[in-house]
Amino acid sequence: MNLESDDLHNSLKVLPSSPGIYKFLNKSGEIIYIGKAKNLKKRVQSYFSKNSSNFKTSVLVKSIRGVEHVVVGSETDALLLENNLIKSHQPKYNVLLKDDKTYPWIVIKNEPFPRIFSTRKKINDGSIYFGPYTSVRQMNVLLNLIYEIYPIRSCKLELTEDKIKEQKYSICLDFHIGKCKGPCEQKQSENAYNEIIEETKLLLGGKTKSLSTLLETRMYKFAQNYEFEQAERVKKSIGSIKRYNAKSIIVSNLKDLDVFTILKKENTFYLNFMVIKEGSVVYAYSNKVKDQLNKSPEEICSVQVDYLKEKFSSNNKIVLVNEKLNFEHPNYRFEQPQIGAKKELIDLSLKNVNAFILNQRKKAILQTENSNEKRILETIQKDFKLKHLPVHMECFDNSNFQGSFPVSACVVFKNGKPSKKDYRHFNVKTVEGPDDFATMTEVIYRRYKRLVDEKKTLPQLVIVDGGKGQLSAAVTALESLNLRGEIPIVGIAKRLEEIFFPGDRFPIYLDKRSESLKVIQFMRNESHRFGIEHHRNRRSNGALQTAIDVIPGIGPKTVTLLFNQFKTIEGIKSAEESALIEIIGKHKTLLVQKHFKKTV
Repeated sequence: MNLESDDLHNSLKVLPSSPGIYKFLNKSGEIIYIGKAKNLKKRVQSYFSKNSSNFKTSVLVKSIRGVEHVVVGSETDALLLENNLIKSHQPKYNVLLKDDKTYPWIVIKNEPFPRIFSTRKKINDGSIYFGPYTSVRQMNVLLNLIYEIYPIRSCKLELTEDKIKEQKYSICLDFHIGKCKGPCEQKQSENAYNEIIEETKLLLGGKTKSLSTLLETRMYKFAQNYEFEQAERVKKSIGSIKRYNAKSIIVSNLKDLDVFTILKKENTFYLNFMVIKEGSVVYAYSNKVKDQLNKSPEEICSVQVDYLKEKFSSNNKIVLVNEKLNFEHPNYRFEQPQIGAKKELIDLSLKNVNAFILNQRKKAILQTENSNEKRILETIQKDFKLKHLPVHMECFDNSNFQGSFPVSACVVFKNGKPSKKDYRHFNVKTVEGPDDFATMTEVIYRRYKRLVDEKKTLPQLVIVDGGKGQLSAAVTALESLNLRGEIPIVGIAKRLEEIFFPGDRFPIYLDKRSESLKVIQFMRNESHRFGIEHHRNRRSNGALQTAIDVIPGIGPKTVTLLFNQFKTIEGIKSAEESALIEIIGKHKTLLVQKHFKKTV
């Protein structure tokens, strides 16, 4: 795809290779698609690298005018953030995750004798939620581990103190098989049950080391009291925990809050702002502010936080910051966390600030390079009197050895740089002997007939390595295709670096320091290198063919067997007859030996 904007083109080039989410924006700045990626650079650039057979994707790509991204810590975090942002923004081209479906959680229900189970709905009823889990399998493994270690009730009975005393319930099968202690018949106290729940919180919160230490203390206590069966049961639980090592996040403990981080580099402040709702990131934004008046971070913060809270309609009362601020705000308070989940949010925000700084520097370098490229192309356009900017240029060079193995090379430059994937070489088919002019006619004709037949774009400038003769031969080929005047073409002679134009009697000479001449020389040298490389390969293959492939009765498979065993022609010639017979048989051995005797 041809990118319509230098800004978009540069945005694609400077994307980091980190996991994260990307947002595609249309010309109005509206988010039209949100996606996740393990590698942002590869994923986003893949949309533009080739034409998609998917109609929806191709329509989406045509609408893209901007790209934004948020860096996260892992692919799992990217999945979760993508989920939240799609639900918040409802982008036009997102189909998946747009409804009420979401990733599952493990909930400890806020009720007497709390149940523990999975759910896809978060309810603000005081229950504690762990997750969300991007892998349902992982979540089920964790739940099964809890049920294996602890006797947690699975029934939905309302176990209030009054109803238990009224003896409305009776124990079920779970009690008889040891999966429940029977709180419904007062066979287990609520305090004892809640102790179990506290231990499951450690496990769900990823604090497996603390839980293992707690259980080891209990195991030793049982052993000291000669309660070996109980000690063995606890030991098995410790083993199960050690086999499972996972970490979840208790997002219900994180209130709605904002995150604001700021870093100063030279005379510019770089900042990131995130809005957290129910423990999940719903907005993330990075920007820079020029410090022309030598302002302090407090002054920048006092203005930017108010502006960003209004921009993203945030009424959160807490703003996490990475630096201590010496001022207070009447509508919200600042916190500078040092540990815990809040500190992790600060680290994530700072990660995005640093990624933004790096991207800005890369963009500045690219803009400089693009400016230089454009200046050079404009110079070539002026020097060669071209109607269009020569974004696409091609150069041809012929190569042969005393008329044998004639080849030609075509190198392609785009935006003044080699586009090696577009290089082509030609094995000359119609020319007999060392006829450089006829060779040039053939390859120019073949190259541009194919581009025309395939309806591909033609170059804005073609260079042939040679003087008037090669240039005239190339022009003849263009005339036969009715492309004379459609493709600007020149020749460059090596001795004095003369530039020949079709129909002009005398060449022109560019300044030796000219950027135009340096680019043309680079193209000529590159075509010569590429052509010589292909020519040498043909000569090498041809030499082998002359030596052995031409033997009547000896086919490619036999040749391969011989070279695999003896490596060279000399090795085959000097091989013992018995060794040859073992490889290719007696009859073919006689053919090979007879051939070599003739050539001696």
